[in-house]
Amino acid sequence: MKRSILCALLLSIACMANAQNKVQVTAHRGDWRNAPENSLLAFQSAAAMGVDMVELDLKKTKDGEIIIMHDATIDRTTNGKGKPGDYTWEEISKFGLKNGLGRVTSNHIPKLKEVMLVLKNTGVKVNLDKSYEYYLETYAILKETGTLKQAVFKAEVTFDELKQKYPQLIDSIIYMPVVNLDRPGAKRVIVDYLNNMKPYAFELNFTSDTSAVLADNKFITKTGAKVWINSLWASLNAGHDDDTAVEKGDLKNSWDWIIAHGATIIQTDRPGQMLKYLRSKKLHK
Repeated sequence: MKRSILCALLLSIACMANAQNKVQVTAHRGDWRNAPENSLLAFQSAAAMGVDMVELDLKKTKDGEIIIMHDATIDRTTNGKGKPGDYTWEEISKFGLKNGLGRVTSNHIPKLKEVMLVLKNTGVKVNLDKSYEYYLETYAILKETGTLKQAVFKAEVTFDELKQKYPQLIDSIIYMPVVNLDRPGAKRVIVDYLNNMKPYAFELNFTSDTSAVLADNKFITKTGAKVWINSLWASLNAGHDDDTAVEKGDLKNSWDWIIAHGATIIQTDRPGQMLKYLRSKKLHK
């Protein structure tokens, strides 16, 4: 009996250690290389390939609908012109989203509600970028659709700023602070959050890779919080980016580097290749 209990305990510990070593993958604006960015199709495609999370951006229409759009205007990504707030939902939904070649498709700008219902019960989380001004409306949509536990709110603000603006939400949402490691006091911002709430993760952005937080961020992960590092855009990761990995074939100074510096979530513009790479190293489920 004692031996069987010991074996079960060792197996449990091994499983926990294995789970802690896994790296989650976030698809930036969905699978935008194969579908229009921030479209339902892009999110469905990313989910089908096995990502853990998709990232999207929020805006509000003239009649108060929360929609998915990154830019301040719809000019670049649709065949329309102007700001989302210039249109009602009925009006803006008639525009077609453009694909990567700039061609107009039959895909429309989706509502947040549509995205959450499409991804509901898939196990794929949704990272809510550019959402800080719309937390209350977003929270209501997530409650209505039964998807509150699937969504990760984020913002580049201090804990005190978050508490002052949304005191009623702090204990009700999954939250990830965004921290610029280039700024003085970055570690203090992280520690303040850890002392006051239980963040899901910390998104760490940096143009220089010399921060002490990158050298040792176990003070974050030992609390159960994850470390999010972006592999897209060299300006967010001091050049340890997707293009270095894929176009130059230099994994040592890109994806390997990011993992070696504590990332447990990587946001990428190359989700399919990132998943293949992590699975080859047994670092993804």
